[in-house]
Amino acid sequence: MTDAPSLLPLRPNVGAALFNRRGEVFIGRRTDIKTPNDAPGIWSMPQGGIDADEDPAVAVLRELREEIGTDRAEILGHHPEWLSYELPPELIGRALGGRFRGQRQRWFALRFTGEDADIRLDAEDHPEFDAWRWVPLAELPRLEVGFKKPIYAALAVSFAGYAESLRRESFFF
Repeated sequence: MTDAPSLLPLRPNVGAALFNRRGEVFIGRRTDIKTPNDAPGIWSMPQGGIDADEDPAVAVLRELREEIGTDRAEILGHHPEWLSYELPPELIGRALGGRFRGQRQRWFALRFTGEDADIRLDAEDHPEFDAWRWVPLAELPRLEVGFKKPIYAALAVSFAGYAESLRRESFFF
């Protein structure tokens, strides 16, 4: 670890805005990050690192499988730019293995093709989430999402068309 956090790189990462048939997005309560008052409750969409030479579209499906126990999804599209965030000072040197100052992310919008029962937070030995729910995309920036709020605000705008399209489709099924 370095004494100069600004010298640490950003970790390459993918994020998944997983939409159900009603156009709501999956959000899980993280097990590893607490709210500012140290209570459980930081909510997050699935995300994770991109392995060396891994295609981001492959990585996002792998991350879904690892974090929520299913990859029953199809990619609808992605945010046009890579988004990045810096960790809060108290997490630098602790989070992300202490090797990164934040993350550079490719965010994907995906349609969930499974059933709620396919979501298994306990699929891995060390679950990332201890609870989950579907929420309207527009509510993401108002939830307790910690330092990711600016990214979620951008995604709420960028992916609004996918949410609306899925809501309209759900009226016919």
